[in-house]
Order: sequence, then structure tokens, then C-alpha cells
Amino acid sequence: MYTPIAKGYFSGCGGMEIGIMQAGVNIIQSLDLDKEATDCMRANSHYFSHTVLMADIKDKTVLEQPHTDIIIGTYPCTKYSPIADIHGTRTGDDLFLHFFRHIAIEQPEMYVVENVPGMRKFRVVMEAMTKLQDYYVNIFCPVDAANWLPQRRKRLILIGTRKPFSISSPGQINNRPRLKDILENNPDVEMPGYVINRINGKYRDMPIIVDPSTPGAIAPTCVAHYAKDLGTRLVKDRNAKYGLRPFSVREYARLQGFPDDFHFENKRSSYRLIGNAVPVHMGRWVGDVAMKYFNL
Repeated sequence: MYTPIAKGYFSGCGGMEIGIMQAGVNIIQSLDLDKEATDCMRANSHYFSHTVLMADIKDKTVLEQPHTDIIIGTYPCTKYSPIADIHGTRTGDDLFLHFFRHIAIEQPEMYVVENVPGMRKFRVVMEAMTKLQDYYVNIFCPVDAANWLPQRRKRLILIGTRKPFSISSPGQINNRPRLKDILENNPDVEMPGYVINRINGKYRDMPIIVDPSTPGAIAPTCVAHYAKDLGTRLVKDRNAKYGLRPFSVREYARLQGFPDDFHFENKRSSYRLIGNAVPVHMGRWVGDVAMKYFNL
């Protein structure tokens, strides 16, 4: 069996990479501009023994990178989100072009894009990602993390290949974990005063409250903004002082499919890393597709 090699851009803390590696693909390099994200990958060397670069893709020439069969890009999606507040942030406007540059010059056998469904509305972005000469493109939208995990998270997955290849959309697995199964018995959860106020009805926006005892309960999308406001998503817990509480860092990681031996520091910024990640199981599906393609 052939083992394809891949590299990732905008890797974050490595959710996509873990899933792809679980499928059997060999990742040889990951790159991200975020120091905390790359530090997190390096702290989990039992998953990431390959090169992890803290760098900006716009400063990297294509030919100085190792050639790989697959190039993976999960560039920032802020602008493509309908609730975006893009003032003072990098939105992906130029980043998708830099990813396009790497594909166009290197011409790998396969490239993968993951982003929010709203990216489809941006005609220039979609033209760049789908009209490269000599590539056949499959677009899957939405792909929902709820196929594999008790979290509602819809994404766009675009797969370009040098040869035509039929790919089936993923469906919900039979043994999807239940929300109550991913909750900790005695979680170490921060309860800021504003969370307590929100529980007591003092809020600008109502929190999303999830009851894990409800059959088929699904958590809302794990968002990076949770790091700034733990009161937006609350889970019912009869052992909690107020009957409600935020999700713990480990629970948030489990909602994204990270294994329990993947280390996240128990601090607020870990929610941001987790919320920005690609669900591991979604990456595993991409990896399975790649393994089938390269072993036709």
C-alpha cells in the first residue's frame, strides 16, 4: 500500500493533521503563524514528530518547501462567516491567494481546502480554488461534525485531484458518542461573575443551554470566541452550583474529537485553539479519501 505524504498550512493546533494521520497519510510539515498553536503542537510530540513551523505563508517561497503528494489548507475564514467582525483582523483575503500560489507552482497530486460554508459566496476565492488547470474538484458542503461527534459544526471541504475520482459524502456513523459521554464528572471549570449573572437572567443575549440527558443532544458549534465569553454556551449539570456551567477545556476538546492524551493547558486561550481547529474525525474522513485515491 502506498503511503502518501502531505503538508499542512494554517494548521492551528493540528486537528486536521491528526485525523489525516490516523487514516495513514504521512504528514511531514505543519505551518502556522500563531505561536500558541505551534507551541501546542510541539507539546504534543507524540502526535507531531514532524516539522512544525511558526511562520507566515506569505513569507515562504514554494520551492523551499518539501514537495508532497497532498497540500492541505485551512486558511482563516473570518470574512466568510456571516457574523464576522473583521476590523483589525486578518481575514483570509490574501491568505487564500498564497495557498493558491503554492498549489499552482507545486502542482501536488491532491489538495484539500477546509473552510466555512460561507466561502462559497466569494466568487474570486471559489474560482481560484476550483478552476486550476488539470485538476478535478469535488466540493462537499455542508459537512457536519455531527456525523461523528455530538457537536453541530458545518463546514465546506474541497478536494482537488489530478485524476477524476468519485467521492461519496460522509454520513452519520452508528456509534457516535453521546453528549453526556464526553462530559467530565468533576470538571475544573471557571465561573466568572458574568457567567453567573447570565445564568441569573442578566444577559444581553440568551445563552445556548444544552441538556445532555436529552436523547440525541447536540452541542452548538465550538467557537474560538468562547475564550472571551464562557457564558454563550452552557451545559446542564445537576452537580454544578447553579445547575448550569460552561464546558471545560477537556470537554471542548472532546467535542472536536481530540483524544484525551492530547494535551491542552487548562487556561482560557485553549478554548480559542480548540474552537479554531478542524474536528479530528472530519480530518480522518479526508485522510480516508486520500488513502483510497492513492491506492486505486
